[in-house]
Amino acid sequence: MSEQVGAAFILTVIFGFIFAIVYLGIRRKERMALLEKGVDASFFISKKTSSTTLKFGMLFVGVAIGILLGNILEYATPLDEEVAYFSMIFLFGGSGLIINYFIEKKNEEK
Repeated sequence: MSEQVGAAFILTVIFGFIFAIVYLGIRRKERMALLEKGVDASFFISKKTSSTTLKFGMLFVGVAIGILLGNILEYATPLDEEVAYFSMIFLFGGSGLIINYFIEKKNEEK
């Protein structure tokens, strides 16, 4: 079990690094092209209205609830340990992010 989790984690990190390098390379080329066309550098400064603290807080609360309910599912149902934990973590973590989206959308309208 732990070998599979370790291998999956290593593969995720490797693909994450590859994605980040490609993404940042493309982003840099796009920015350089815009600067060559005469776009002001202040264009790249984003005006974030979202609260990252709220977003991460809701994500972590969702993950915590998912871990608790995964533990309950593991002992109360015939589900495997991995299925119970991962399904609940993703379900409640994603739910927290969706709720955060609607909260931010409501705040933007005001």
